[in-house]
Amino acid sequence: MGSVIDYTEGTSFLHKANPVAKLVFALELFVAAFAAQGTIEVLAVLALTILVGVISQNAQKTFKLVFGFAVLGLILCVVQTLVAPAGQTLFLFITVGGLERGFNVALKTIALALPLLSMLSLMRVEDLMNALVEVAHVPYPYAFTIATVLRFVPVFASEMNHIMEAQMARGVEFDTKNPLKKLQLTMPLIVPLLVSSVKKADASALAAEQRGFYLRNASSAFKRYPLAPSDFALMILGVAVIVVILVFA
Repeated sequence: MGSVIDYTEGTSFLHKANPVAKLVFALELFVAAFAAQGTIEVLAVLALTILVGVISQNAQKTFKLVFGFAVLGLILCVVQTLVAPAGQTLFLFITVGGLERGFNVALKTIALALPLLSMLSLMRVEDLMNALVEVAHVPYPYAFTIATVLRFVPVFASEMNHIMEAQMARGVEFDTKNPLKKLQLTMPLIVPLLVSSVKKADASALAAEQRGFYLRNASSAFKRYPLAPSDFALMILGVAVIVVILVFA
């Protein structure tokens, strides 16, 4: 089962950019979205992130992420509208100020989450790990931990899907439309998922140790990751976005 953060093949400038530069650019967009105060500023950062996804030939995953976080944003919008009323009352507990604040929270949620996930789908995990060690001088164990987390998230999701399919073959109704019942059926699956996860983690740790995990350093990678002028331009663009947002905030 594919994941939205799986690497997407392409020939765009972002595919060719240094993984560290892409990671820094994503963090800069995150900071810009966090610093944005008004709805227009948040929309501007969100639109820029979506535009970057389209230009980098990754439009399908970008819009899939937007839709996924839009559902979460809608829930947050409803909660914020109900718990923080302000201004003129429109209907029952719904007020103009609460609705505006809830809409802004929903947009900011999407704008905060989208950049990093979009950038992760434009770089291979091993390239990110090696570039962090070589360029950012991150200790190899920490870089390996980050890479392992990124690798195992889709693996665990796939494992959960296999467990659910096995249970459905035994007559368990996971296709029910009742969310409470579906949650009740899903909870018992956490135990076999944890058991499977521990086994995979133990096997991975043993394999890494046998391959000289503690001997790895920045020169161990067979591929070099120099920063090109285009990488610096990408990071400068992110700084410019933050400055513009702070000026208009």
